Amino acid sequence: MKTIKILIADDQTLMRDGLKTIIELEDDMEVVGTAENGLQAYEMTGKLCPDVVLMDIRMPVMDGVESTRIIKKDFPSAVVIMLTTFDDEEYIVQALQFGANGYLLKDIQGNKLIDAVRDSSKGNMLIPANIATKLAAKLSQIPIEYRRQEQNILCDLSEREINIARLMVKGYTNKQISAALFISEGTAKNYISMIYSKIGISDRTKAVIYLRKCI
Repeated sequence: MKTIKILIADDQTLMRDGLKTIIELEDDMEVVGTAENGLQAYEMTGKLCPDVVLMDIRMPVMDGVESTRIIKKDFPSAVVIMLTTFDDEEYIVQALQFGANGYLLKDIQGNKLIDAVRDSSKGNMLIPANIATKLAAKLSQIPIEYRRQEQNILCDLSEREINIARLMVKGYTNKQISAALFISEGTAKNYISMIYSKIGISDRTKAVIYLRKCI
């Protein structure tokens, strides 16, 4: 069983220690480090190579949004889950634009947090319903002419690519897509690469956000 390596970034000692205690009760998880601010989180990601970074939004020195931006730029394989007590749509949109893989409120139950970490490590995107609603409202403010341009992307995708794009939007991993469409995982990856090429986006999270507006 593969151990999921986790880095916790939060400026509150109680929150860091609490998350560490909850996570280390799991046999398949290990907290490899804790950071007090976004800059430390970035530096420790480079040194410790965590699979998942639990990232607070509001921290001194460097906030979680900026830390996410540079982490995903320099260490794109790291999964970053945003943690906050503020369901502010501006933070949500910015973090997701920078490549965050999910967004959870700090009052989430411990068992649901553990499930979320496992899901995110498999490539699933995490957005709670209330946050997804805010995000959808924000995206709906985009001018109509731009939304029409985005919808035209469907004309460039094949029927199979559209089916795969719909599964991506639902949060399916490559393995789940291959099983659902009875194709090999390698074939699924090839189709997804073609989709990336056609929409001009190579980051999965950003691609899912874009495709959600088109499909």
